[in-house]
Amino acid sequence: MNSDFALSVPAELEAALRLKTVQYFVTHRPWLDLYGKHVRPVAPFGSASRRSYVDPALIHRSLPDELLFEVFARMTPYDLGRASCVCRKWRYTIRNPVFWRSACLKAWQLSGVVENYKILQSKYEGSWRKMWLLRPRVRTDGLYVSRNTYIRAGVAEWKITNPVHIVCYFRYLRFFPSGKFLYKNSSQKMKDAAKHMNFRASKADCVFGGHYTLSDDRVEAAVLYPGMRPTVLRIRLRLRGTLAGANNRMDLLSLVTSGVDDDEANGPEEDILGVVEGWQDDETHNPDVPAVSHKRGLTPFVFVPFEEVETSILNLPVEKMDYYVPG
Repeated sequence: MNSDFALSVPAELEAALRLKTVQYFVTHRPWLDLYGKHVRPVAPFGSASRRSYVDPALIHRSLPDELLFEVFARMTPYDLGRASCVCRKWRYTIRNPVFWRSACLKAWQLSGVVENYKILQSKYEGSWRKMWLLRPRVRTDGLYVSRNTYIRAGVAEWKITNPVHIVCYFRYLRFFPSGKFLYKNSSQKMKDAAKHMNFRASKADCVFGGHYTLSDDRVEAAVLYPGMRPTVLRIRLRLRGTLAGANNRMDLLSLVTSGVDDDEANGPEEDILGVVEGWQDDETHNPDVPAVSHKRGLTPFVFVPFEEVETSILNLPVEKMDYYVPG
């Protein structure tokens, strides 16, 4: 699998960013004097703001500033948020725009570097961190899970009782920054299904790959089901979050299956999203496969990070949780 992040920043934009970063380090901030000498940012090695300084904190004396900077540079944005709670020095240092620039360019790499810089200046006042918190984005560090239940009539026993069964099944989505995503519809619990949500999954795992686009808070996605009668699954989603920057919910606006002809099915996998773009909900290109707009199983998706897959309450059986409210 190719890398999900391979970008080249234009020279003029890189020069402007470097100038802004240097200004960030050398600009005098009087309010920092209120905290005393313990609050001092970690400057990159060779920066104009580097001076000999001995920090009384044990961790700062044991770990050189340039190494601490490199550690922060390799953290995910969510780990940076946790690290900023350690002390005031780390909190100030992590506000360095260098860390948030790389995270933003990776998250919105489909928009292109130049377009991201335009959006940065026009909507977010040149702040990469503000852009990361406020601009809608799909999360790639976990799974979006939709838990659906319905009631099915059982077989009557001795004409005395009419049993019913609560059936539970899941829709799983895993997104990648490159514009690809994986889709799985299964009754497997999340801790079991998560093991197969990768591009190495076999056909028996019923994991299908597709492509998506993100426009503001709307996600358009398409998956091609191969077989004797190729079928395309079109998904429209709306991103939202329970907190600023969380992006941990996806409302399922529509779910449509349609038939495609042989030429469309045999084309490049990357073209399937472009093929169905602009189709009506009742449009199909194969008379043997009618278009169906699904009205059931549209429970919103909940984001679950990979580190919480094993312990999430979504793994509970129906006898312990018959219905789940995403919020």
